This record gives sequence, structure tokens and C-alpha cells, in this order.
Amino acid sequence: MTGIRKSRTGFKPSPAGWIPQDWTTKRAADLVVPSAPIRYGVVQLGPDTEGGVPIVPIKYVKQIAHSRLHRAAVDVERAYTNSRVQAGDVLISVKGTIGRVGVVPPRFSGNIARELARLRIARSHSAEFVAHQLEAEHTQKRIAKEVVGSTRLEFSIATLRDFHLPIPGTLSEERKIADILTTWDEALAQLDALIEAQERRKKALMQQLLTGRRRLKGFSKPWKRFRFSELLEPQDRYVEFDDDHTYSLVSIRRRSGGVFFREALQGADIKTKVMKRVHSGDFLISRMQVVHGALGMVRPECDGMYASDSYDVLVTKDAKILHMPFLDWMSRMRSFWHLAYISSHGVHIEKMTFKLSDFMHEKITLPSDLEEQRQIAAILDTADQQLTLLRTQRTALDQQKRGLMQRLLTGKLRVKL
Repeated sequence: MTGIRKSRTGFKPSPAGWIPQDWTTKRAADLVVPSAPIRYGVVQLGPDTEGGVPIVPIKYVKQIAHSRLHRAAVDVERAYTNSRVQAGDVLISVKGTIGRVGVVPPRFSGNIARELARLRIARSHSAEFVAHQLEAEHTQKRIAKEVVGSTRLEFSIATLRDFHLPIPGTLSEERKIADILTTWDEALAQLDALIEAQERRKKALMQQLLTGRRRLKGFSKPWKRFRFSELLEPQDRYVEFDDDHTYSLVSIRRRSGGVFFREALQGADIKTKVMKRVHSGDFLISRMQVVHGALGMVRPECDGMYASDSYDVLVTKDAKILHMPFLDWMSRMRSFWHLAYISSHGVHIEKMTFKLSDFMHEKITLPSDLEEQRQIAAILDTADQQLTLLRTQRTALDQQKRGLMQRLLTGKLRVKL
């Protein structure tokens, strides 16, 4: 990468670890403007009120410039001047979820919630560099060791003020490192925007195609209503249990997260000795978790694996009427989850149990043309694959950035000035 060279200088120990000889470590309190010491936010959020004062809540600290802010109906001018922030302030979460870092963007006017701390960095240092240093993995690990509390975690202001950070010998090196890492952040932000747009597109396609509001070219036959009992039938492939056999077990994530390989266990290590074999194309329903959207089709990678008796296994009753991948997409709709919910019984949602016979009596509307079902499923599969590719690219880019941060922010790689 241009602008970077391997470090050739010697290293010295510091409270923050080994750093180059020409670097130093400074307390966070020594990096801020003397007239604006490190402070907690003190604003109580209260109800979100249109026209209220903008507040940066903890969940948005990393996306201050892009997220809708909470607006609290409080008289900040009179009572909460210590929690006010300005462009360039570094924010870090110090209560609850510890270690989220952000920089206040230009033209922002508002305050911070009490779970955050504000560092107004002096002009002799780069606020962006300090933010990256606080966000770095090696710093986050050190912060984690200083967290106190059991039910409510806290990284105290006193500890933060005395926290040592590695600092290059010159402001120009700080700025150059920050510029390089900001370029990576911008690339990640662009990918995040693409992912968000693709997610919206997929949801819109699902809503339009799976309800018949949008018809594909060449299809005009009316959709028909079927009872599930006309489309599906139970298929329980019970196996003779063997304590010496290794069982590859599947499970289902909530919110239509899909069927996945959970773990492989020796039969002797499994408490419930009733197992069913599942195959690609089966439709699985978790009787205990279906009210949370735990249902879906078995994918080829899970073919031949095993499910416990707490799952209902369904297969297509007539392949000329139902294309199972289409039903799998239908099962991701909230209207489908509702049918599973009303087929479940219990006094509390976490203790409700699904009753298959009730569910099989419910009705669903499908394209009467099987080819229309196939094409709709194929379109949604393509949208999902595009989204998966973007997420994979995002993960890879983030891992590359983290590796670069580790080397740049400890001086193992030096920038060319």
C-alpha cells in the first residue's frame, strides 16, 4: 500500500505495549482541551419528542452522521451544558455496551446520553487518530480488563482519564495514519449503504412477489387458497438410536434465520434418544420456537443430518402443486409466522407449544401455476445471494482494516511523511 513502510526503528515498552522509540504514550486526560475535561453525558433520554433536543444514544455512536437521533424534550440550555458536544469531539460508550467509538460530524448540534463520554481533543493531536486508537482491538482488550460491574458494566471516567494511548512523535504522522484508516472506513460505509439498499430491495420484492401484488410477465392465472393439509404431510424418519454413532445435528434460527448444522455428538452424549433423519427439501418447524419464526427448509448442505423429536418434519404432498423453495420464502413473511402463532398454545410466549394438527387446518394463498412459484423463488434466491456476497465482501474488508489498524496504531508499520 502506498504511503506505508515497514518500521525499521527499535521498540520500547510502554503501558500500552511495545511502541517505536520515537513514539510516546499519553493519558487520555492529557490529549483533551484543558477547558473541556473528559465528561459523562448527563442527559436522561426520556420520550422521543419531535422538535426536542438531538441526543446521541449509545446505539448510534458509531453512525452519528447517518442515523436518526433521539430527540428529548429537555431544557438543555439551562440544565445540561456539560453534555453538549461539537464537531470533532470523540465519543466512547462507557456504560452498558462498552467501547463503541465515534466522532461528532460537522454541523452537528446536540448532546450525549449518560452512557457516553466526551473527549474534546486538543489541536496538538488528531481527533480521528485518537478515535481509531480507542477503537483498535489492542485498546479494546485493555479497556475490557478495566470494566467493572456485574449487571451494569461500566468503564469509569477516572479510569478513562488515566488510560494510556500510543501516540506518534508528530502530529503529521497522526494525521496520515488517521487519513489511511478513514479511507477504509469510507469504503466500509459505502458497502454498508449497498447492503442496506439491497436489504430494502429484497424486502420489497418479497412483499410484492409473495402476495401477488406484482405479477411476473407471462403469468395471469389467479392464485388459489389451500389448506396446509393439501400441500404438506408429516415425514418422520425415525432412526434406531445408537450410543456409538456420531449424529450431525441441525437446528433452526429464530426470525427465519434458516436451518443450520449445530454440532456433531456421540450418541452416548445425547440426552434425548429420539432422532429423525432430515433431507434436502424438507420443511422443519421447531415446536418450541416457531412463535419466534424458527421454521424453514432444509438446504442441501444439511441433507442426511438429524433433528430431535422437538421438530416437525414436513414434505411436499404433491410436487405439481407446491414448489418447496417458494414455501420457504413464504415462511419468512410475518403473516406466515402469525399462522404458526395461532396454532400454538400456552399462557406465555416463551412457553407456547406448536400443534401441527391446528396448523395443517390453516390456509395459504399460492400461485396456481407451479412455474410462477419457481420463478419467484429464483428471483428471491438471486437477491439473497447478492446480499450474501456483499456481506462477505464487507466482512473481508473489515478484517483487512483491523489487521492494518493493529500494525499502524502500534507503529509496526510506519507511514511515509
